[in-house]
Amino acid sequence: MNAPAHFADALPATVFDRPARRRFAAHYPERPHILTHALTSHPLLEIEALAQLAEQLPLSSVEYNRGDLPIGVDGKPGSNGMTIAETIRKVAEAESWAVLKNIEQVPVYHDLLLGLLEEIRPEIEAATGAMLTPQGFIFVSSPNSVTPYHFDPEHNILLQIRGSKVMTQFPAGDTRFVPDEAHETYHSGGPRELKWDDSFLQHGTEFPLAPGEALFVPVMAPHFVRNGPAPSVSLSITWRSEWSYRESDARIFNAILREKGLRPAAPGRWPQQNYAKAYAFRVMRRLGLTGN
Repeated sequence: MNAPAHFADALPATVFDRPARRRFAAHYPERPHILTHALTSHPLLEIEALAQLAEQLPLSSVEYNRGDLPIGVDGKPGSNGMTIAETIRKVAEAESWAVLKNIEQVPVYHDLLLGLLEEIRPEIEAATGAMLTPQGFIFVSSPNSVTPYHFDPEHNILLQIRGSKVMTQFPAGDTRFVPDEAHETYHSGGPRELKWDDSFLQHGTEFPLAPGEALFVPVMAPHFVRNGPAPSVSLSITWRSEWSYRESDARIFNAILREKGLRPAAPGRWPQQNYAKAYAFRVMRRLGLTGN
């Protein structure tokens, strides 16, 4: 996708103002919170531009499914019978949700992502060190669609661009909502969808999002999303940290221990660093003793 000259002028001078950055710094990396942002429109985030982006991305970087789903699903949801571009162009009536993954593969979206992350880099790196592996994800959702209960390995800010939604989050690292074995399965290459129980609902925190609002989602915080009554476009700007990678590697090491009949203790959350298990796994990987 070529970058028309007006794309450079479409981004506000500051998307996250000083109060938003102060709020982010006060809560990052472990407390979810709402921020304000100024990215409520952009040519690259219009429906037709997103349909064209979907056609450029490799098949491994797009996911789209029916949106008339329960909170909890067993495995990947079923297909909606359309292409990804049709799903996006007909989002108002498609009863579906779509996600475009790793948008940074396309140069103009790479620039958009890095421009946003650069604004909050000082706050990120003051808390968790170097900002690693920046990635962007765009979600296009039909009215009233549901993104089922799952978790993600990145530090994540979800910016609501148009439409509305409510994300219900649960505490990261709490085994009431995700057992250790589910973490180990995911980090060893399994699905991110999680087993749902209706008893969880009373413990979740709802975060309504309107255009101009953004939500920080801590690493591996389980959540589900209900879209509002209009089509929705949201942009996730994500990054990793050495801390998040150490937790991931420690989980894989625990999976190896569990396969041998042991019952390993769960890795610690921030600010614990998980050095021993993470580096033990990394040594095993270098020696070719694991397939990961």
